[in-house]
Amino acid sequence: MPQPDFSHERRLLHTGLTNIAGVDEVGRGALAGPVAVAAVILDPDDLPDGVDDSKALSAKRRQAAFLAILARARCVAIATASAGEIDALNIRGATLLAMRRALGALAIPAGFALIDGRDIPAGLVCPAQAIIKGDAQCLSIAAASIIAKVTRDAMMARLDAHYPDYGFAGHVGYGAARHLRALKAFGATPLHRLSFAPCRNFG
Repeated sequence: MPQPDFSHERRLLHTGLTNIAGVDEVGRGALAGPVAVAAVILDPDDLPDGVDDSKALSAKRRQAAFLAILARARCVAIATASAGEIDALNIRGATLLAMRRALGALAIPAGFALIDGRDIPAGLVCPAQAIIKGDAQCLSIAAASIIAKVTRDAMMARLDAHYPDYGFAGHVGYGAARHLRALKAFGATPLHRLSFAPCRNFG
């Protein structure tokens, strides 16, 4: 299966643009926790090894790629939108908000952004292009998918200490059977998205 490469970025770099950021999200379909977005500017002369769409990697390979990206990228930022913001804005609106936050948080300003999916948020700090299935095509977007996935998973795992009955470390907020049983038995927590149908009756 073809792996993501740096061709999208190189085409933009050849036009005179610099600091091309890849942007991707994780957690849109979860019932609890934030949606997380990462923005990554890779160094064209020092690309990290082992980077692929985060969904195509085992946990071990994903962690190794995560560390390689942090070690070799020019800049990495991550931002979230909370369950409350998801309920207020809907998941699409909250994801676009987190994308703006992630790009705005980069210590090196992005000259252009390549964004996974169909949407380009309004009010970005730079021009952008949306790429459907970009995490399978574009190396910078794939890197962002890894940063977002590993970071959000770790964030959700830490919540086990506060909500031990829910098993967040195992399902990271998605609708696994254990999660649904806990919702029914104990109700929703402040982490749950009450606008999502499985949570609505337990708020």
